[in-house]
Amino acid sequence: MSPTNLRESVRAAYSAVAERPDARHPFPAGRAFAESLGYPSDWLDRIPAASVEAFTGVTNLAAAAEIPPCARVLDLGCGAGLDALLLAQRLKSSGMVLGLDFSSPMLAHARRSAAEMGLGNLDFCQADAERLPLAAASLDAAIVNGIFNLNPARQAIFRELARAMRPGGRLYSSELILREPHPAAESQPSDWFA
Repeated sequence: MSPTNLRESVRAAYSAVAERPDARHPFPAGRAFAESLGYPSDWLDRIPAASVEAFTGVTNLAAAAEIPPCARVLDLGCGAGLDALLLAQRLKSSGMVLGLDFSSPMLAHARRSAAEMGLGNLDFCQADAERLPLAAASLDAAIVNGIFNLNPARQAIFRELARAMRPGGRLYSSELILREPHPAAESQPSDWFA
């Protein structure tokens, strides 16, 4: 599969979660999945259901990340915005969170949820992870909740994160990794989500 075809397959699969969260998907999603990863129920209760039901991360980075007050934070691959919304709540007006994703339907959920919650310290942007629309040294922290296994441009993403991070900035990332090579003869496009 070419990188372009892979990108469009990933975009379609993740957009489908936003468009039809109750449908069957090639990867886990939703509130029960978020709870299984350690997101407390009371946290999820404070977030609009559209953002919780379209959650597709791999761990609870919002709880694990040590974000300093007044920080400018990037949630790269923010999806429907669950982590970005939680971080914006935690920072209140002392910091700023930018959620960035490449799926329009996911971002629509994130933007509606932020407006519903009245969060003024949060913005969402559609862009590719390997071409961040950010100035150099403009971030204090970034969280990346499961996008590296879905994007073959990993080196470019890491370069962009390094460029956008201030000296001493913090990057929190969680990812799915294989313990052993997957037999190429058995590979299917859906394996990118397994």
